[in-house]
This record gives sequence, C-alpha cells and structure tokens, in this order.
Amino acid sequence: MPLAKLGYVVLDCPDPLALATFYAAVIGGTPQDDGDGWAHLEGQDGPPLAFQAAPGHVPPQWPAATHSQQFHLDLHLPQEELDAVEKEVLALGATVLDAEDRERSFRVYADPAGHPFCLCAC
Repeated sequence: MPLAKLGYVVLDCPDPLALATFYAAVIGGTPQDDGDGWAHLEGQDGPPLAFQAAPGHVPPQWPAATHSQQFHLDLHLPQEELDAVEKEVLALGATVLDAEDRERSFRVYADPAGHPFCLCAC
C-alpha cells in the first residue's frame, strides 16, 4: 500500500507565472497564479505541474557532472512533428541544448528558467 500519492511535479524558477505560461503553450492547460510565488497548470493531460519562486535560482546545466540537471521532462510527440514543434518551443523562449543529431528520436532544450526538457518521438 502506498504511503502517499503524487500531487505536483514542482519546478523552481525565478518567475512562476512566466514558466507556467511557457509550459501551457507547450503541453496545454491554463496557467494559474496562486500568489505567494507559486503557479500551476490546470486542465493539462499528464502529471500536474507547478512552479515555485526560488530567489537566486541557478539553472541546472546539461550535460555537466558538476552541475546536475537533477531531473528533466520528456515531452512525447510523433516523429514527423519534431521539426515544427522545435520551432514553436524556440519561439516561446526555449533554448537548444542538444539537437544536432536530426536522426535521433529526441532533442534536448532548456525552458526559459533553464530546466532541461526533451522533445521525444518515443
């Protein structure tokens, strides 16, 4: 019997509502500003995401053994949509971390707060 159930996956960041807005545009849902440095997404498919203000936030570095990425999000989509979705996440403020190998089934980006995420045709 489990001791608890998953509530939110929470990402630390400098601006919770801005990051919630970025992810709403990428995976759906509606960003909600909960005040006190907290925001979350409502109505998206998948695990619930929340965003917490972290003064002095230092983004993870990928790949770097001395600055662990700690975790990342895998966002699944059809292979034929990778190029188009890449353009859209970049326009939303993502940055490329590793997308040179165009034959590979995944590409790695950072969200506007520096958290790694992958677009995966998995």
